[in-house]
Amino acid sequence: MKSTKAIHPMDELKEKLKDILNVIPRGSNVFYLDYPVHSNGGDMLIMKGTEEFFKDYNINVRARYSVLDFKEGTDIPSDCIIVLHGGGNFGDIYPAHQRLREMVIKNYPNHRIVVMPQTIFYKSEKEYDKTAAIFNKHRDLHVYLRDTLCYELALTKFTGCNVYLSPDMAHQLWPIANPKQTQKDTLYFLRTDVEAGNGQANLEVGSPADTLDWQTLFTPFDNKVAKLFSKMYTVKRMAGNSLPVGALWYNYTDYLLKKAIELFSSYRVIKTSRLHGHILSCLMDKQNILIDNSYGKNSSYYYTWTHPIKTAQLHVNDAKSDLA
Repeated sequence: MKSTKAIHPMDELKEKLKDILNVIPRGSNVFYLDYPVHSNGGDMLIMKGTEEFFKDYNINVRARYSVLDFKEGTDIPSDCIIVLHGGGNFGDIYPAHQRLREMVIKNYPNHRIVVMPQTIFYKSEKEYDKTAAIFNKHRDLHVYLRDTLCYELALTKFTGCNVYLSPDMAHQLWPIANPKQTQKDTLYFLRTDVEAGNGQANLEVGSPADTLDWQTLFTPFDNKVAKLFSKMYTVKRMAGNSLPVGALWYNYTDYLLKKAIELFSSYRVIKTSRLHGHILSCLMDKQNILIDNSYGKNSSYYYTWTHPIKTAQLHVNDAKSDLA
């Protein structure tokens, strides 16, 4: 009797992303908006996964804009689908990106608009309701969400548009090879920003050299160059978006992500409160322990998508991991 080879859960998650083809069909023309221009590796992974999705399914990107260079009133051909970058900046924590998202949805009522997989978080229910009022007026808006909690709440808010459940776009990059031999035991890849949660507060960490975040994984020079690109995008916008800054930035993000992948590959286990520290570890099929962020984004994602992955585990309070 022939044995059936088990399908890796990461293959299933990549396959699940094909559902997006129902609203962005193969061969579509798209404008890709709000891609990241900052040194957050998670957003870069989402961007690279989105671009890989476009490439794999022959989706034609007619133009790309970040929050820094998109001009209100930009002419977008009627045959183009507007694709808004996914991630975790949907809500009132990151207002610049939310303002762009809402402005685009208001100003392009006759275009199909697709919000790629996002996590939604609002501190203010009133602000969430304001967003919902804008979204519900659009006739062809499609919103993808990354976990069941966001999805179920969005169904009650976004009653006038289409809401779907989907994994993060970075899963399109599966698999990523480990370029280096394992040399060290544990990397503590922990948030140092507003989303840092209590779960990492009592965590026993290793040496400073083994305790990093995106801002410290990349060198001060790397971060300065990223900030310089932000300024260049502003100049690009003022110059009528005629400067080829985007291609240079994309090449630079290849360099930054190569650095992150090489670092992760050199450790046996990754303990992380960064969702994309977890996802990158899974893409590399590397043992990892996920610690929740401040509002439950990480645990929600884990329970929705990545809990079947044998190399992944969720850190619960102070319980010791069997991967440690």
